[in-house]
Amino acid sequence: MKTFEEKWTAWLDGKLRDNELAEFEGAMPDKASAQAEKRAALKLGALLKEQLRPQAMANEEFFHHQLRQRMAAEETPRFSPAESPPKSIFWPIGRLVWAGVASLAVFCLFAFIVMREKAPSDQSQYLTQILNARVDPNVSPGATISMFKSKEDKVTVLWVDGLESLPAEFATK
Repeated sequence: MKTFEEKWTAWLDGKLRDNELAEFEGAMPDKASAQAEKRAALKLGALLKEQLRPQAMANEEFFHHQLRQRMAAEETPRFSPAESPPKSIFWPIGRLVWAGVASLAVFCLFAFIVMREKAPSDQSQYLTQILNARVDPNVSPGATISMFKSKEDKVTVLWVDGLESLPAEFATK
């Protein structure tokens, strides 16, 4: 069942059917003032339609209007304020750059600490012991010791020829 306001609006718009129209007009206490109000409403509607007609947009304005609507739609968040924004599985470029710089700094620090070279001594203690030792002529009568040094490559080669056995004190430590 329609309310009075719905029936009134339908009567002003001329949408009431025969039965409903006769029933509604019969229930009006002052039909002449209602008819005058209907004419005033129709006159006002015609005036508003005439004066407030939407302006036709040029092609350029229409294009800008569409762009503004798209930008406004993109700027509005697609999640509610109570929710947090969706997390990305990738790091942003700035964070990747800082992670790379930090990794290089840690690598350089460890490389400097670990790879520090100690000043090499001229001879190792093992070479000094071997050079100071003499080959026992009873054990190896034809044994000879020759030493070759290369200062560029920091290598010393000790050539022992004719030695049958090495005494126990020269075992590796």
